Amino acid sequence: MNLDQNITIAINASIDAGKAIMEIYTSPDFETEIKEDNSPLTKADKESNKVIMSYLEKTDIPIISEENKMLGYDERKNWDLCWLVDPLDGTKEFIKRNGEFTVNIALIKDGTPILGVIYVPVTMELYYANVQTRESFKNILNNTEETNALFSKENQLRLSDNQKKELIKVVGSRSHMNEQTENFIKDLEQKHDEVEIVSKGSSLKFCLVAEGKADVYPRIAPTMEWDTAAGHAICKAVGLKVTQWETDKELSYNKENLLNPYFLVH
Repeated sequence: MNLDQNITIAINASIDAGKAIMEIYTSPDFETEIKEDNSPLTKADKESNKVIMSYLEKTDIPIISEENKMLGYDERKNWDLCWLVDPLDGTKEFIKRNGEFTVNIALIKDGTPILGVIYVPVTMELYYANVQTRESFKNILNNTEETNALFSKENQLRLSDNQKKELIKVVGSRSHMNEQTENFIKDLEQKHDEVEIVSKGSSLKFCLVAEGKADVYPRIAPTMEWDTAAGHAICKAVGLKVTQWETDKELSYNKENLLNPYFLVH
């Protein structure tokens, strides 16, 4: 398997999906449906999914996408490789028009992410990672969306030494701040001089930690595998851990139940 080739496919898929999303985002109005789980769905979710499927289906690797009909675990459990896709992560942010939504694509091998791509259509920021080579990158595309500088060392993300920081930045969701999260933050305040909350929508929370703009991301609220797989890959490739809250084991994917346990990025 050529991992760099698959990363390039995922990057191109995410950029073109971003174009489809922006056509709808910049329109005067768009309809919103409510799915069975009470989460919102827009035309942008559907159009982005169509674009991504047109790319990934050519790889002959099975695909798990939020917007596809879900196959049973009896079939999925035999997959050693699969794509995990969220064609529009942060639909609520999309509806609010605050720009904090992403396209997420990850490749999973034996339950572990080995590549991840996160694209931010509004800002044209592109995050991508090869976990096997332990390399994560960030590019900001120009208006012609050139990708000539992919995999440039100048764009590589590197983990900084946060051990001696007096100021600790914690990623908090705009929508999910519960008692357990508040207690976690209070505990940090006992150990550090200052704790600052940094808020972002969608998988951008992972990107903040991978870039060193935040130090830790506690998620004590429900997420699905397609919400986290790409961000997990990007963080893991820079040397961060994404671990289950209760067991400290790494998050795993293509489980029978695609709901994630609570987790910590650190």
